[in-house]
Amino acid sequence: MVTARSHSHPRLRTICPGPPARTVPVPSALPVQSAPPGADVSRRYDRQVSIPGFGVAVQRRLSQATVLVAGVGGVGGAAATYLAAAGVGRLILVHPGDLEEPDLNRQTLMRPERVGQSRVLCAADTLRAHHPQVEIVAIDRPLDDPAVPSLIAEADVVVDARHNFPERYLINRLCVRNGVPLVVAAMNSTEAYLLVVRPGEPCLRCVFPEGDPSWEPLGFPVLGSVAGTVGCLAATEALKVAGGFAEPAVGRLVHVDLWDVDMRAPRTRRDPACPDCGPGSPDSPDSPDSPEHDPGGSA
Repeated sequence: MVTARSHSHPRLRTICPGPPARTVPVPSALPVQSAPPGADVSRRYDRQVSIPGFGVAVQRRLSQATVLVAGVGGVGGAAATYLAAAGVGRLILVHPGDLEEPDLNRQTLMRPERVGQSRVLCAADTLRAHHPQVEIVAIDRPLDDPAVPSLIAEADVVVDARHNFPERYLINRLCVRNGVPLVVAAMNSTEAYLLVVRPGEPCLRCVFPEGDPSWEPLGFPVLGSVAGTVGCLAATEALKVAGGFAEPAVGRLVHVDLWDVDMRAPRTRRDPACPDCGPGSPDSPDSPDSPEHDPGGSA
């Protein structure tokens, strides 16, 4: 059991007391695994293993975890940076296309001399230089590539940092199908959104059933610091899920407007008619079209 406290500093507790401490169970699906013989936790992680409720056990879970990041732009690049910095064992980066100069206002894994070259390969090289202990897999392919579903199935958690609803819906469906937790991160101008989806909880399609057909996916304004902020939030949620500590923001749509630093997290509801996770969806175990549904049984 992990005790999460609102504010640790006495002065902050006086100014903004917040809710009382709460007890958060660590999911039983994430058992503590012993380290390989002779292995030890690097001193690189001393400052985080000292967090109450974190410790060496969580660090070892992270070292054995695989996280897939879909999109390594401003949001995904920040998420990948802090996932690697926290010691996630394996990072799979999926992003098609080459680096362009306007990307440089926010994509901190990129380098100016790599303009015109593969964006995901540049991101992977930067991460490997800073975090050689992390296995980085770079996939310069679109999300609808046949190799992507098996990569998602390998992951312990997926971070969705793509820029359009068709790709987000595809990632959502693949995660639902494979029972893989998903962290959805998005931003527009000074606003940021975050949604954590675990099996049985409201999925992206439940919350945004129609998307926004009028939205131009490559024409929205971007302040780099906002992209970095939501990327860091996404990394934190993915670390909670992969490491089995603290309380992920499941069942809430986190909305932050950094224009006036306003933050809200309304509850979400699961849509029983959701085409991705509802009982009638092809990927639902209750659906006749699902590979897990075998009404008659056959060898």
